[in-house]
Amino acid sequence: MSSKPDPDSATPAPALAPAKSYSSRLFRPKRTPLPRDDARRQGDISSLAYLTMGGRDAAVAFLNVENPTLGGRPLALATASAEGYARVAAAIHAWSPDPAAG
Repeated sequence: MSSKPDPDSATPAPALAPAKSYSSRLFRPKRTPLPRDDARRQGDISSLAYLTMGGRDAAVAFLNVENPTLGGRPLALATASAEGYARVAAAIHAWSPDPAAG
């Protein structure tokens, strides 16, 4: 008799676990896109701020910080309505660079 185990009588190897799906990590809830007019106003006000204020940093700082004079964040106000867009555009046109910065 041989001391080697019989391959037919050996216990089967445990089944491999299925590969982990990474899609669950990348899942993001479905978001509702901006209505077309809102998206247009958002893009237009961002471009206006970028071109008028001399670049990205000044535009982003202005658009994303609460502005007490306008009564909210300029980007949100300009995106929400045509009137809000007009108020924010007027504020951008009235903007002048800080003389101490340059």
